[in-house]
Amino acid sequence: MAEDFNTRVIREFRENEGRVGPPFEGAPMILVHHRGRRSGEERVTPLVFQPVGDAFAVFASAAGAPEQPAWYLNLVAAPETTVEVGAEHRGAQVRVGVRDLTGEERDRVWEEQKRRAPGFADYEEKAAPRQIPVVLLEPR
Repeated sequence: MAEDFNTRVIREFRENEGRVGPPFEGAPMILVHHRGRRSGEERVTPLVFQPVGDAFAVFASAAGAPEQPAWYLNLVAAPETTVEVGAEHRGAQVRVGVRDLTGEERDRVWEEQKRRAPGFADYEEKAAPRQIPVVLLEPR
């Protein structure tokens, strides 16, 4: 059976101290653990992040899909979880609280992400009129 995309990214992340190949090569990556809000099943989702102080901002872009990604809805339902971060954090698992950013705080982080990774502007255009949530994962 062929390895699915997320499973491959997770495997590469864990084998290479948080580094992965294309299409995310060179991007800061984080593995976000979350529990299915209906199934209760433990899940792991690889995401690009932006450091914000000691916290990690992640983006519920779903590559510009019109609906919110399941991982985001799961985190909203259970706003504390664990993340795995790469070599700069020594492969640590970090307990985090989850906070949706709003207003100017959200806009500042979102605009910086589009500057760092212009593909996020494409996701924003494709997702419209859905506003892409910006989520801050704050170490506890």
